Amino acid sequence: MAAKVIVPKTEATLTDRDMDRIIEMAWEDRTPFDAIEYQFGLTEERVKALMKRELKFSSYRLWRNRVARCKTKHAKKRNASIDRFKCNRQRAISGNTIAKRR
Repeated sequence: MAAKVIVPKTEATLTDRDMDRIIEMAWEDRTPFDAIEYQFGLTEERVKALMKRELKFSSYRLWRNRVARCKTKHAKKRNASIDRFKCNRQRAISGNTIAKRR
């Protein structure tokens, strides 16, 4: 079976559900920007621009301060023992297929 190739989406092709999920992932402390890029093709800079555009300015400022202090948002700053994008209690995430809790 051939490996699945993930094609980066442009911001114009993101659905409202995609935007909500990106914002949710950006707010999560343990979800690195690499996971967002893997699933949606958005670099850290594009995620920051999206957050600035979509959030109220005060919420954006709170988020930026939180990200700046958070060592788990950047894969290079993470503890070497953390080798996954997701919580071990979360079901598998593959490409853009997102498992929701029920």
